[in-house]
Formats: sequence, structure tokens, C-alpha cells
Amino acid sequence: MLISARQGSILRRIQETGDVSVQQLADDLGVSLSTIRRDLNQLSSEGQLRRVHGGGSLDADKFPFREVLAAGPPSKENIALRAAELVRGGDVVLLDIGTTAALLARALRGRQITVMTSSIAVLDELRTDTEVELVILGGVLRRSYHSLVGSLTLESLANIRASIGFLGCSGVRPDTTVLDTTGIEVPVKHALLATSSNIVLLADETKFPGVGLREVCTASRIGTLVTSKGADPQTLEAFRTSGSEVILA
Repeated sequence: MLISARQGSILRRIQETGDVSVQQLADDLGVSLSTIRRDLNQLSSEGQLRRVHGGGSLDADKFPFREVLAAGPPSKENIALRAAELVRGGDVVLLDIGTTAALLARALRGRQITVMTSSIAVLDELRTDTEVELVILGGVLRRSYHSLVGSLTLESLANIRASIGFLGCSGVRPDTTVLDTTGIEVPVKHALLATSSNIVLLADETKFPGVGLREVCTASRIGTLVTSKGADPQTLEAFRTSGSEVILA
């Protein structure tokens, strides 16, 4: 079997099951464990899957939200603080799900703004803040990632307009394609993009290339990218060439 065909089979298996072991892949594809490990390492370096002990994964739900938040790089908080500086008094702010969005919500406490979100983590950060007007979008609870998804969320987003929207992601390809790992979240991100002409992408250095097979958008839709100094310089230059402002936090 050609390498490209074998790696394509690996990706299809992981898409179908969420995660798979080295042993399972070796047995199914009739190759050695070392061959599968090389394939997984290469696919991981290309941002097409998440390399985990004993195999590979695309399923973000395998990593509980609080664990992801606690294990995240310190640069996430710097990104959140820098992103908060883009918000002005009176703004209507739309926050995506994810750990960086939760940190951004924390940085926005005490501001006279309106925050709209489908993130339960953002709700947790702002529920006691009497200055922020908080609007929670409807939807089905995705407990593992503290978010609301589904048709109710999309209907809510279709009826609102934001001054500024903050978008999260699981990966960014060198050609500026923004990725996400879970199909159920991508329609929500597409709807978020439609609510505001001023879109800010939040992505720490681990998101270059990160993981993900589902495309959200490209740099042409991103007004500002807030990232960290360890992000891939060639990808950052591609964003600048596309007209996006790049802020290093």
C-alpha cells in the first residue's frame, strides 16, 4: 500500500471512531507498529491529528475542559489580555467557545459591554458581574466542552449582530486555513463569522498547525489575529499578506 493511501486510511479510521490505537491500525492495515508510529507522527506534524499515547485522536471531547484550561500554555492568558484591549465601552461582543475565550471573558469583567456566547465557561466567568450584560445563546449542552450547540444555537446567532466577534480554533494551516476538530462546532463558528464584520482569531503557538480536518475559514475573513511569539512566522506573514492585522501577545 502506498504511504499516501495508508495515511488516508488512518485519517478515515480516526474520523469514524474519534481515536484509534497503534496496534489496531497495524492489525487492520497489515503493517508494522513502527510504520504506523511514523505515519501518526507525520500526520501529527502536519496538524491532521492529535498524537496521543499509544495512538492518535481527533476527538477534543477526550480532554475535559478544565484539564485543557489547566494544561494550556501561559501564552493563552497573554492572548486573552491583549484581545481584551480590542474591546471598547458599549461594544456588543460575541465570544466563541474554548479555553482562551473563557480567559478573555475573565479579562472583560467590570466592563460596560454586552457579551453574547454559547460558552458555559464564559457564563461561569461573568455570571456575577453586574457591569457586563450577558446574553446566553440557546442550544443543546455539550457537557465535556462546556458549550451549547445545535439548531437553537444557529437560530440565535442568525438573529444577532455583534460589534466584534472572537473566534477560537484547533489549528491553522500554513495557507491560513482555520480548522476545527469537531463537526458539531463548525456550523456554530460559521454562524459566528456571519454576525460581525470585525472578526478576531485567538490562536496560541500550539495551533500552528495544531489539529483538525474541518475548515472554518481563511485569513480573508479574519480582521485581526491575536497570537503568541512562538507561532509559525511564515503563517503569520501569510495572514499579513491577506490583509489581517497580526498582534503578538
